[in-house]
Amino acid sequence: MRDNHAHNHSHSDHELTGRNLLFSIFVNIGITIAQSIGGSLSGSLSLLSDALHNFSDVVSLLVSYFASRLAKKEASIKRTFGFKRAEIMAAFINAALLIIIAIILIFEAIERLQNPHKINTNIIIILSIVAIFGNGLSVLLLKRDSKVNMNMRSAYLHLITDLMASIAVLIGGLLMKHYQLFWVDSGITFAIAIYLIVVGYDLLIRSFKVLMLYTPDTIEVKEIVDIISALPKIKSIHHIHVWQLNEVETHLEAHIDFDSDIQVSEFGEVLHTIEDVLRDKFGINHVTLQPEYGKEDNKDIIVQD
Repeated sequence: MRDNHAHNHSHSDHELTGRNLLFSIFVNIGITIAQSIGGSLSGSLSLLSDALHNFSDVVSLLVSYFASRLAKKEASIKRTFGFKRAEIMAAFINAALLIIIAIILIFEAIERLQNPHKINTNIIIILSIVAIFGNGLSVLLLKRDSKVNMNMRSAYLHLITDLMASIAVLIGGLLMKHYQLFWVDSGITFAIAIYLIVVGYDLLIRSFKVLMLYTPDTIEVKEIVDIISALPKIKSIHHIHVWQLNEVETHLEAHIDFDSDIQVSEFGEVLHTIEDVLRDKFGINHVTLQPEYGKEDNKDIIVQD
């Protein structure tokens, strides 16, 4: 009964996350259209850059939404892991998109600094306030999921940078309206771009490491070797691979060299002990071991297969 409750709760959470993402997508479509028109009418680069940023959010949120749906699909003979990496791919694409958009904005900001334009500040102020409310609500809706899911975190980061950008655009609009400081428009655009690069780079590296099967930063392979080798009946552990399939599944595969020719039933007992140690101490929840006795092969901890 307890397992069924947990499954139903998880299913409900997935549906809620999907609805929250869809809401954020439609909000950002509306903001993008409004800011594009407003940026063109007002002559504000910061408003146009915010519109471009919001458009990138629409794309990234759509990618995140479909990736989260793909990740729930069942495994099959053709796809034995299912689509469990879809969300990591989405996070990588979103991060790369953030950085590309930021570079474009930097060039635009530099060009505008060299050729400043007069700007209609009333349009900037009104649309930035609308964007603050829309993005702020989206950020609140995705905050919980962003803490446990890299794909949701990528969407959350897009939205929170939008929120910060809209606040900056509002401040810039007020400065331009009351003090005629029109260079602020380009300055804000440049600041938004730098922030996009910072947050995008961090997410890009983390998702890249998962895609490239890096050993998670929190796991020390040598510590695993020391602990497993000290267990009864085990001579050594070698040919180790540790990787993340996604954010909830960490895998280990290895060869276990036994000090005697044990029975299969004994190996089962040792396997359970190793699984418990790896799960409790290292958070590794999928373990595949190849038992060996007297086999002449490479006993190095890490072997390039």
